Amino acid sequence: MIELEGVPELVDPVMVAAFEGWNDAGDAASAAVAHLEREWKGEVFAALDAEDYYDFQVNRPQVWLEGGVRRITWPTTRLSVVRIGDADGRGRARDLVLVRGIEPSMRWRSFCNEILGFAHELGVEMVVVLGALLGDTPHTRPVPVTGVTSDPDLARTMDLEESRYEGPTGIVGILQEACGHAGVPAVSLWAAVPHYVSQPPNPKATLALLNRLEDLLDVRIPLGELPEDARAWQLGVDQLAAEDNEVAEYVQSLEEARDTAELPEASGEAIAKEFERYLRRRDGQPGGHAGGGTAAEGGSYLRDTSAGGRTRPARPPEDGPERGARGAGGGGAGPQGAEGGDGTDDTDGTDGTDSGPQGPEKGD
Repeated sequence: MIELEGVPELVDPVMVAAFEGWNDAGDAASAAVAHLEREWKGEVFAALDAEDYYDFQVNRPQVWLEGGVRRITWPTTRLSVVRIGDADGRGRARDLVLVRGIEPSMRWRSFCNEILGFAHELGVEMVVVLGALLGDTPHTRPVPVTGVTSDPDLARTMDLEESRYEGPTGIVGILQEACGHAGVPAVSLWAAVPHYVSQPPNPKATLALLNRLEDLLDVRIPLGELPEDARAWQLGVDQLAAEDNEVAEYVQSLEEARDTAELPEASGEAIAKEFERYLRRRDGQPGGHAGGGTAAEGGSYLRDTSAGGRTRPARPPEDGPERGARGAGGGGAGPQGAEGGDGTDDTDGTDGTDSGPQGPEKGD
């Protein structure tokens, strides 16, 4: 049994998850959750048992030295909690439960049931799973981000795509389906990464996911150096593309196709949405840090468990998703569909040239 170090006292909690592997092109999704942990000083309170879910010949343990003593870090999935002291600029606090790990090698239904057990115990109101896929998108344009849900009501109220995807899936699709079975509202956000420059990291795609998450949850996320990193990444890819005529011509063809498809979508609503984000960031200055809510500022918000701790919550019944779990853990590196979305919302607002607000574009 895994013992928790403490059970958080949470305020309007939302679970945000990302997993390395098949659904994490350019490491964009896992880097986004890592950014949230770093900026808001997340406190890890639980880790899943690596023996239950991982093949150590696929995801090998790491050996490292600490003060001359050898240590081993096992591949696993960890849960942490962050408190946003001023989530919306109006003094409202909110908690995020962050789930970051590696796509499991086996027992996906049990894996999802364990994650949902924590969500139930912590009173999580909604689960947001981040993913990234390879696609035919030019690196010079805003990163397309698609919001997908299996809940028709949630799709309507939050302006999301209703999932109609059919085909191989990864742990992102399985966890979202498991949430539906458990009655937990769930959304997945997918960033499209150019397939011709898929090597991690991709700070531009990470930034796009964080911007979309910010809109979805109505919170202000401190971005730190991500905007500068995104601009530097694009300039580097520009230079590489300029050195190869075939790549440059291919990028130009992608740009033309994208611009032609998106021209009718430059709506006033999209421009207004991006301008609202700009105003939120300006009001949250200096530094864009919207209330870190660290233990030094407001004290620890974890219950004292020194009297013996607490074991992990009981798992929900084994009635998780029946399809998609078998054989989905492998997969190739080719482009993959965003589990149900046939449209995209460009929300990263960085094109490598301007630092001001830009209207999001909508792709095909």
